[in-house]
Amino acid sequence: MEQQNKTHPVLIAAGIAVLVFSMLGAAALMGVLPTASTKPAEVGVLPQSGGTAVAQRSAPAPTAQPARPAPAPAKAAAAPCATCGVIESVREVQVKGESSGIGAVAGGVAGGLVGNQFGSGGTRALLTIGGAAGGAFAGDAIERNVKKRTAWRVTVRLDDGTVLTLSQKTQPPFGVGERVRIVDGSSIERA
Repeated sequence: MEQQNKTHPVLIAAGIAVLVFSMLGAAALMGVLPTASTKPAEVGVLPQSGGTAVAQRSAPAPTAQPARPAPAPAKAAAAPCATCGVIESVREVQVKGESSGIGAVAGGVAGGLVGNQFGSGGTRALLTIGGAAGGAFAGDAIERNVKKRTAWRVTVRLDDGTVLTLSQKTQPPFGVGERVRIVDGSSIERA
């Protein structure tokens, strides 16, 4: 009785899935798949904000204003606001996600299994290693792409001329030219 070596249908389906998964990963890495682009925000009413500060400060802008005599104090002057300024820009950006390693491991295992299905002897070992490496690389890239998120970069020129850029998790309710105050170095409110 002759025994036939047939590949189990589950292995064939897994191989096809891994190939499609690897091709999508390679396409994402090479820039073939469409991606979101950064665009400036429009002036208008926007939803509530919240987020964290990005440590990006520039030198104070030079001022070329002639010295003026101080006005006579009619009333007690309000204390200057060290964290107040005007919004210069609001930009929507795509932030790549963090890799946990699960995508790389899954891609490596799947790529190794597919590579092991081809060749014989030393060639099979080489294809298995190559498939595992390519699958790990593609799996990691796909995981980062799946976990990407949208953030808003709000650039504020403070009253002292310092420029501060804050990263917000939600679209801020302010537009360019509005006067704001930075609270706790990470959130923005109307001044």
